[in-house]
Amino acid sequence: MNASTDAFRGKAPGSGSGEMSKRTEALRPAMLLSRQEASQARQMRRRGIDPGQIADAMGKPLDEVEKALLQMRMPRPETTRGTLNVTLAAHRVILQERRGDEPLWQTFDRIVDEFLRLRRDQQERAVRPRRAHSGSPEPAPRLPGF
Repeated sequence: MNASTDAFRGKAPGSGSGEMSKRTEALRPAMLLSRQEASQARQMRRRGIDPGQIADAMGKPLDEVEKALLQMRMPRPETTRGTLNVTLAAHRVILQERRGDEPLWQTFDRIVDEFLRLRRDQQERAVRPRRAHSGSPEPAPRLPGF
C-alpha cells in the first residue's frame, strides 16, 4: 500500500461545522429566553440547580426555562456505540464479511463473537486430557437420529 494513494481525499470541515443545522433550529419551539439567558440556565443546571430555582433566580416562567433545559446535550451514562479506528485493510475485511446489508457494527460483533468462540474451543482442546491409545480407534460420533 502506498500512503499517498490511500490518503483521505475529502474536504476539511467548514467554518460552521459543529453548529446546529438551520432546519433543526427552525423546528425547535420559540423561547422567551435569549440565547445568552438559555446558556446561563444550562450552566446553572449543570451545576445541579433545580429548574424551579433557576426560573426563580432568573425571574422567568418555569416552562420557558424548561424549554431551554430540554435542549441541553446531556452525557449518557452508558453508551451503546463507539468509534473504532482501524486500518483500511481491516475495514475491507469487515466489508467482505458483511452479510447482505447487515450494519457494520453487527458484522463486527459477529466476527468478534466467532473469534472468541474459536479461541475458547482451542483452549478447551489443549487442556482436555488425551486418552491413552488402546489400539482401537475412537468410534466416530453419530449424528442424531442415526
